[in-house]
Amino acid sequence: MQRQVALIKQSLFDQGYLDEQFMELEELQDDVNPNFVEEVATLYFKDSARLINSIDQALERGSFDFNRLDNYMHQFKGSSSSIGASKVKTECTMFREYCRVGNAEGCLMTFQQLARQAGPKETARRSK
Repeated sequence: MQRQVALIKQSLFDQGYLDEQFMELEELQDDVNPNFVEEVATLYFKDSARLINSIDQALERGSFDFNRLDNYMHQFKGSSSSIGASKVKTECTMFREYCRVGNAEGCLMTFQQLARQAGPKETARRSK
């Protein structure tokens, strides 16, 4: 089982999904906090689901509040960066750039990509 986990983890690094920040989290895990990485990852996924849902609802309204969308994505980018979710962080940066220039189509396209990488499958349905 540990070998499978190690292979999956290495694959995530090789594909660019994780970066060195994840290794730094692993270094913080010790005998006193043996489930530290699991706890951080669980919090990240819960927070990500909440943020993705908030962004999805904001996009569904059709009138784009780019400041609100940017604020949601800023939170998502920060938590993704802190856990080492490199590809998600990159998509968050792109989304924020589209918000800054008021590009609704770019936001929708990037959110669809982001949802595929990080979110619940039902969110990835957006393809406007």
